[in-house]
Order: sequence, then C-alpha cells, then structure tokens
Amino acid sequence: MSPDKMIRMANQIATFFRSQPGDAPEKIADHLRDFWEPRMRAQLQAYIAQGGQGLDELVTKAAQRL
Repeated sequence: MSPDKMIRMANQIATFFRSQPGDAPEKIADHLRDFWEPRMRAQLQAYIAQGGQGLDELVTKAAQRL
C-alpha cells in the first residue's frame, strides 16, 4: 500500500482511540493485530524505522507493542 494511505489509515485509528478511555497505544496495537495483515504491520514498522514522518505519536507508541 502507498505510504500516504498507510499514514492516513493509521492516523484515523489513532484519532478514534484517542477519544476512548484506557490505554490508547495498547488499543491501537490490538486493532492493528486484529485487522491489519502481517505485511501491513511490517510496512508500518519499517516506515517508523525510517523516521515515521506524518504518523501520530500514538501510532508510533502502538507499533512498539506489536
């Protein structure tokens, strides 16, 4: 998937879970485990390793828990 689409999707997930009670990074990580296929998660982690420009900080924290 294109990096722009991945960033948009991940940030939308972060926006949703930011408004929910509880540990947002853990909930985001759970969502990514449940609904993103392994290739998508690997692409996200590789993007973060390259700097993760444009990603919400909650996504970055969540990816550390994957």
